[in-house]
Amino acid sequence: MDPERIRAYLLTLPHAVETMQWGANLVFWVGDKTIGGKMFALINLDSDEGQRNRARPVISYAAGPERYSELLEIEGVIPAPYMARIYWVAAERWNVFRTREWETELSAAHTLTFNKLPPRTRAVLAMPPNQQKRLIADRKKLFAAKAAKAH
Repeated sequence: MDPERIRAYLLTLPHAVETMQWGANLVFWVGDKTIGGKMFALINLDSDEGQRNRARPVISYAAGPERYSELLEIEGVIPAPYMARIYWVAAERWNVFRTREWETELSAAHTLTFNKLPPRTRAVLAMPPNQQKRLIADRKKLFAAKAAKAH
């Protein structure tokens, strides 16, 4: 598995949206963050340059409290930096799982996150696509105007 194949798979999941954040990180959300969407996976596109004796995880994702400890017993799976307290795990290399296992893990992360969405966000995701896109565009304009006003 590699970042491009994982990315292609993640974007097939319902309501999955990607953003580029925190340097070279692809962040995957269930629902757009402007409507209250939540992150469920993060692919690190940075190289290991500048890291001393420490490889950077290639991907982090929501594991949930039930699977967290079990996943940490797998060689190459560690607590996700900055997000272990919310039961996220990180893989140090792509060959930790086979393709089918990656799809199962990431689908579970997506479902876990979708189930935690507030009712208001779920209501927006249930809207017809055109209406949803219009609402998201309006929210983005609102946030941009607030940010411009703050500076």
